[in-house]
Amino acid sequence: HTIESVKSQTFKNIEHIVCDGGSWDGTVDIIKSKGGDHITLLEGSDNGIYDAINKGIQHATGDVIAILNSDDFYNGELVLEKVANAFSNGTSAVYGDLIYVKSHNTDRIVRYWKSGEYHPNKFLRGWTIPHPSLFIKKSAYEKYGLYNDSYKIAGDYDLILRLLFKQKVEVKYIPEVLVKMRTRGASNGSISKKVKVHNEDKQAWKNNGIKPYFLHCG
Repeated sequence: HTIESVKSQTFKNIEHIVCDGGSWDGTVDIIKSKGGDHITLLEGSDNGIYDAINKGIQHATGDVIAILNSDDFYNGELVLEKVANAFSNGTSAVYGDLIYVKSHNTDRIVRYWKSGEYHPNKFLRGWTIPHPSLFIKKSAYEKYGLYNDSYKIAGDYDLILRLLFKQKVEVKYIPEVLVKMRTRGASNGSISKKVKVHNEDKQAWKNNGIKPYFLHCG
């Protein structure tokens, strides 16, 4: 579904890179059979999710980077066209809304994540952007750094905090659902995972030299 949602986009100037760290579940076979010449496959061991993402970013030649996890897919064929049109002079990032759907019935909505317009103070109250709906210029990564792969779950939160709140890059909001995400993944599920996310979020604030409201990070 992920591959097909990318291939179906009306915006065709796409470089689709898949990083595989040695999976044994048939992923590579699916990529080769469904992706064809549309996908560049990077194989090799990595140090977790964020290290793999960094490898993809470093390999990419395009101006704008999108991170779409396996199992996630774009909400319709016009998503990338709308995102491309939203970028203008000075804009370093574009984001939208996301909906969580049932794993085996993607028409069933579990949660609607409506991002809303960005304001720095929102971060102090626990706000953030759904990572799969975020599109960032490669030049911003080159200037402010890639994902910190010391995180296991909150590397995306750390990056968003660093770029938007700390570095104050110009960002634009598209008030539409851009991505559908199945209800499973590294950052949702058990209580222990939620505690780990919370602790890594706290560490992200410390690493960026920022102090949030006590209600957010305790």
